[in-house]
Amino acid sequence: MTRQEITEFYGKHHRRLYNIAWRILRTPDEAEEVMQDTILKFVSEERDFASEAQVSAWLARTCIRAAIDRLRSRHREQDFLEEYGKTLDFQDQEYDFPADDPDLLSRIRTALEALPEPYRLVLNLVLLEGLDYQEIAGLTGKKETTLRSLYARGRSKLIDLLNKKI
Repeated sequence: MTRQEITEFYGKHHRRLYNIAWRILRTPDEAEEVMQDTILKFVSEERDFASEAQVSAWLARTCIRAAIDRLRSRHREQDFLEEYGKTLDFQDQEYDFPADDPDLLSRIRTALEALPEPYRLVLNLVLLEGLDYQEIAGLTGKKETTLRSLYARGRSKLIDLLNKKI
């Protein structure tokens, strides 16, 4: 598509996609982002549709799926904070989350990103994605006992990083 065609395409579909995303997410910033991601996905991939109705249906389905994925991600983050938001315990280590810390989620994300790969992967899959060790073993090919060990060590390292006030 040329730049002019992309501009026309955006003008034709952006309002509808934004409204779809907003009705699901209820936040303007996230709705805008989902709408833009949907249009970008359509424009960046070559698609051959027989009619405008098929294009419209594809855009709506893709936007709905992206918004639902974003909503699920938000819920996983909230569940994580509710479950681990008061105190994370592992052996003799403890981290108390301040209730009024506005940067808590970004500090947790930063600490997770600072972890070595195997720990970060297991912690993300267990805490944020909600997978159990059996599912992770199927995905990674590692033994469940290895995954439990990686989780425990990674959790310990995460607590250490959070205590250092990353």
